[in-house]
Amino acid sequence: MYDIIEVATSIALFANAFFFLPQLLMLIKAKNAKNLSLLTFMGFNIIQVFFIIHGIIQHDLILILGYILALSMCGSITYLILYYRHREQKGG
Repeated sequence: MYDIIEVATSIALFANAFFFLPQLLMLIKAKNAKNLSLLTFMGFNIIQVFFIIHGIIQHDLILILGYILALSMCGSITYLILYYRHREQKGG
């Protein structure tokens, strides 16, 4: 039973990262972030950093890698929200 939970958790960790992909692609395509919550994505980033730290403390490589991938996806969205909003403020 432990092995099944371990495999399911590993799959869920990587699925978590890829659930950000459609939002990232839509953001890139629209080149507009007005309907996205910066606070929400910043919160996701903070949570992911804490899970990476937890993974390091627990020596859990799958947890670390899964959340680094999620952080890179979510961090990209956060960056693009800031980029597009800054560009809109400048009138570009």
